Amino acid sequence: MKVLTILAAFIFAIFLVSSTPTITADVSAQDGKKPPEVITLGAEAKLGSIKFNHLDHITKNRSVDGTTQLACVECHHTAQPAAEAVKHPPHKTAWPADRTTTLTAELLEKDPNAPAVNVCRDCHARADTKPKLLPEIPQVKFEGSADVTIMTNQQAFHHNCGTCHDEVAKKRPDTTAPTSKKCMQCHKKAAA
Repeated sequence: MKVLTILAAFIFAIFLVSSTPTITADVSAQDGKKPPEVITLGAEAKLGSIKFNHLDHITKNRSVDGTTQLACVECHHTAQPAAEAVKHPPHKTAWPADRTTTLTAELLEKDPNAPAVNVCRDCHARADTKPKLLPEIPQVKFEGSADVTIMTNQQAFHHNCGTCHDEVAKKRPDTTAPTSKKCMQCHKKAAA
């Protein structure tokens, strides 16, 4: 019986050692070191969640004029030095605050010391929820507006995604990109 226990422990140890690279690869993808292919946004949204094809937005020509790929910082605006972020109002925050590099797919792939990519909700939390990285949800005063907007995750997604898609529709009338007025093209209710 003792021999069987030792043999089982030995086989288990070999299994753990041989499976470690797979576990590490999965952890690094979750670490923000490998861009995800598809991201579910608004999982709790009343209109249904959004399956955002991240890979399409970073590998295809999805710029407003359709000529270039989107830069990481067009959405991940904190992933650049603060001096760069302030050039794109209303953004003004860098994370980490002393950041010296601008996030690019190449940097993410080649620099093992590159800061992890933070998800939107790390700063733009749901209403009445404390964000992970900030003391409170950011508040923004948009140009031409007298009011301050609390940039919850819903506000951030609708502003960032909707504004970009609306600009695409203006520049490229032949586009299939949904505008901010066509909610159900992005939001999909789960089948009951």
